[in-house]
Amino acid sequence: MLVGVDFGPGSSFDPTLDELALLAESAGDHAVAKVTAKRRAPDPAFFVGSGKADEIKSIVALYQAHGVIFDQALSPAQQRNLERHLGVEVLDRTGLILEIFGARARSHEGKLQVELARLEYLSTRLVRRWSHLERQRGGVGLRGGPGETQIELDRRMIEMKIKSLKERLAKVKKQRNTQRRSRERAGTFRASLVGYTNAGKSTLFNAMTKAGTYAADQLFATLDTTTRQLYLAQAQRSVTLSDTVGFIRDLPHSLVASFAATLQEAAEADVLLHVVDAASPVLLEQVDEVLRVLDSIGAGELPQVLVFNKCDTLETHQQPYHHRDVYELPSGRRCIRVFVSALTGEGLDVLREVLSEAALHGLGDDASDKGAVDPRFAVHNAIDVAPSSLADPDYPTH
Repeated sequence: MLVGVDFGPGSSFDPTLDELALLAESAGDHAVAKVTAKRRAPDPAFFVGSGKADEIKSIVALYQAHGVIFDQALSPAQQRNLERHLGVEVLDRTGLILEIFGARARSHEGKLQVELARLEYLSTRLVRRWSHLERQRGGVGLRGGPGETQIELDRRMIEMKIKSLKERLAKVKKQRNTQRRSRERAGTFRASLVGYTNAGKSTLFNAMTKAGTYAADQLFATLDTTTRQLYLAQAQRSVTLSDTVGFIRDLPHSLVASFAATLQEAAEADVLLHVVDAASPVLLEQVDEVLRVLDSIGAGELPQVLVFNKCDTLETHQQPYHHRDVYELPSGRRCIRVFVSALTGEGLDVLREVLSEAALHGLGDDASDKGAVDPRFAVHNAIDVAPSSLADPDYPTH
């Protein structure tokens, strides 16, 4: 069962809970019911309030649900109270994403990163989990009961494990830095694929490099960074192309921190290929979220090419008139936008052309306009998603 709460303006609330349903499906669950609520502030005990908690309990019994997943982060106390009240397992968005990452990580580095994030998440949720053990007794000179002892032992073990994982990840980061310095000395031009999860980054990566990496129509299909050489005939040189982990709304801070070594690949790239699902009804929100995460890892000012993927899924009236134009980001910075279909190969030649220009001349503000369609076309050059600031009264829109 899925639950989302609207806390008013400024809160991240998805009234459809479609993305949460996709996350649950990626974790192997099936959503049988969805419930939304509206509150001014989270209830300290039950997050949704006691009345809504009773309603959720009755729906859980009606559908015989095995668990409840909340679209927002729960405090340890709220999660514990809800589990006792509902009688089923309760998971929040952060815990669900951690489960998916734990199941999908394949490389040694990916497993270390996910384990670190999982332990940091678990360390705050140990209190009173040992209800079958005796509580601490009161009185002067009396030692704590077995329950308190077990909690302290677990906390100490987790802290030691976290310290060990951070040391091992530091070595991995050092190795990656050595590899990057080697590529820098060789004068290698580096491009990284970034974007919202399930935007088609891995499919595009395979289409351009013939790498054969795993790609599927699901959230977080790829967690491990893969780098391949890509020869650009127009530039008469090879560049490196890296496929990185996808971003998502409310990506847990612990995961962003744990994947610092992986995301550093994007932060030190010469150009970012920001892949967008052109068919998504919320693509503007997804673009904003990716830009926010890029800013948080120090990659917000890197040259970007917006790659609007999955154009083969658009309706006829939404198809682009041109495969290339100029797009204005919320910050006011303009960048090249390319429309492609990684599945059919449409527009990939244009993307290679843009990459060749970037490798030869860079993509500064002046270079971004070179050979691009007039910015006014961005309004009605497919799917009507460009900012209204680019609108021109002389150009009628769809």
